[in-house]
Amino acid sequence: MAEARIFADLKKDHDRQRKLLEDLGETQGASDDRKTLFETLRQELQAHAAAEEESLYATMLGLPDLREDARHSVSEHKEVDDMLGELVEMDMSSSGWLVKFKEMRHRYLHHIDEEEEEMFPSAAKGLTKEAEDRIAKVFETRKPRELERAAAEMPGDARE
Repeated sequence: MAEARIFADLKKDHDRQRKLLEDLGETQGASDDRKTLFETLRQELQAHAAAEEESLYATMLGLPDLREDARHSVSEHKEVDDMLGELVEMDMSSSGWLVKFKEMRHRYLHHIDEEEEEMFPSAAKGLTKEAEDRIAKVFETRKPRELERAAAEMPGDARE
């Protein structure tokens, strides 16, 4: 059985985010590379989380067997969003920025690994093909809009 489009979309985003996290971890100080990569990552993570919550998680919250997984993941999104907000406020050249970045990276990588290894397979069992297709359409429509929104809004601005 082929992987549902929504899970393929989300994994594609995760792979792009893993690469951004890796590249960002190799930067130093308040370099232009660090600034550019962080801004790209910040917008990507904010847009991905919002679109995922409005598509997959919104559906999962309506299904008793999947509700707790969705709540847990929304909570992790909020935690990462808060950390992004802290990073935005910090001096990129400080050692504290790198410490906070590494903490955020660790939490986020744990989150997406957990989604891919546990939550997506559980959701795939609990969703119909029609629901998966509908969720994919919602995600694919929302993500570009959320990227535009993330360009204008810092972490936590409208997500509280």
